[in-house]
Amino acid sequence: MARPTILQFRDIYYPFLAAFGVPANLLTIVILSRGNCGLSKCISVYMVAMATADLLVMIFNVIVYHICTYHFPHSFLSYTAVCKFIIYINSTSLNTSVWFTVLFTADRFVAICCQKFKTKYCRVKTASAVITTLSVLIYFQCLPFWFAYKFERIIHNIHWGCRPRIDFFISPAGVLFSWMISVLTSLFPFALILLFNCLTVRRILLASRARRGLRGHSIENQSDPEIENRRKSIILLFSVSGSFLVLWLTPFVSFLTTGLSNTAHYRGDYTAPAYIAMETGYMLMYLSSCTNTCIYAATQTKFREELKKVVKFPWTWILLLIKK
Repeated sequence: MARPTILQFRDIYYPFLAAFGVPANLLTIVILSRGNCGLSKCISVYMVAMATADLLVMIFNVIVYHICTYHFPHSFLSYTAVCKFIIYINSTSLNTSVWFTVLFTADRFVAICCQKFKTKYCRVKTASAVITTLSVLIYFQCLPFWFAYKFERIIHNIHWGCRPRIDFFISPAGVLFSWMISVLTSLFPFALILLFNCLTVRRILLASRARRGLRGHSIENQSDPEIENRRKSIILLFSVSGSFLVLWLTPFVSFLTTGLSNTAHYRGDYTAPAYIAMETGYMLMYLSSCTNTCIYAATQTKFREELKKVVKFPWTWILLLIKK
């Protein structure tokens, strides 16, 4: 009997995703850390944090979980303690990736719409403190995952595998925890990003109209550096947040309609529409951890220039060694 198409596709999809996502996020971290992209230090901190979170998603969620664990079910990764750690770190990686995107959107909202609060909030120290505090909260929030799974079997007095604890997930605390994770990972971030974006657009449109009115009709067609900077800011903001909303929409809707939230432990019909929808949602969700590098390269001229320098550097160094 032939394997279901969705399983054949995921066998190809995840290795290709990891092959692109890991170096892309590493390059993003290196380029942004150099500080030569013409961005403020504050926004660079948030963008580096986003790239770091996306890199962790690529390593743990895609490579370790969806590739190694899936294709090598009898390796040390199947020890119950290791398996629990992988599930825990997968959840924390996804949560930090989501909420760092929210922080990035909030930072742009404050920088554009809250001029009085901007000098206090849009600082490197504040950004670092906010990112650190949120990361600690997320790691504590996901601690129940350690107790939500138990071993599947015992071989030579060693606990193997992980399976959900039914008594935990049907308990009021387990149901609350499951829905809290879903709400805090998708619904609440969706709402915040949409709210910040709507308020930011409204502010930019009002400010642009007022600026054109002050400049007068005689020079209306001339380029305005301030309006151009705002245009670039809103393109970057909408590209990052819009990509996140589109790619995370499918898994969120699939969870609400099917109730299926973990395809890795699925034991049903692999041709069922509910499973196919949820698996497709996961693929798009992990794809969102690779798109930011492409967005930066497409919207930021200086980022493209730095990217070319970083990519060319190893080859230039090799050519110099050959000549010597």
